[in-house]
Amino acid sequence: MIDPNSTKFKKQATNPLLFRLFMLQKLPMALFGRLKVKKLTAEEAIVTIPFSYRTQNPFESVYFAAQAMAAELSTGLLAINTIQASGKKISMLVFDMNAHFSKKARSKITFTCSDGLKIVDAIEKSVATGEGVTVDVNSVGIDEEGDEVSRFTYVWTFKVKSK
Repeated sequence: MIDPNSTKFKKQATNPLLFRLFMLQKLPMALFGRLKVKKLTAEEAIVTIPFSYRTQNPFESVYFAAQAMAAELSTGLLAINTIQASGKKISMLVFDMNAHFSKKARSKITFTCSDGLKIVDAIEKSVATGEGVTVDVNSVGIDEEGDEVSRFTYVWTFKVKSK
């Protein structure tokens, strides 16, 4: 079984300086938006996005695309970490995304994805079969008042790369 609890990537993602360097190299828009990783385990990832001039829209709330970026990162961190733990070369791609917005986002938003074990199962299945596997994962955005402002569902695809 893949154990994503002690990977090099987890150490990098949870160290603010090292993660800023990672974002500079791989995700410059996330660096510009000041996204922060608050937690990364095999089961859960938590990412925050501030309400600032960098992330707001003309209607004085966090722009939907900025929210989508933070929500995707919360799911993608789990995938990257699990892929690294597998020791295999595995491609990952967002196949589909759905979003629901329930309240205007006017403060820092915390996105939590608690579907890490679903990602582990999908990647293990892809490694075992060599086939592409899809998995639906959710990320929920909560504002500083504790209210849900948005909910995203991402469909990730994973496939072991052929040599």
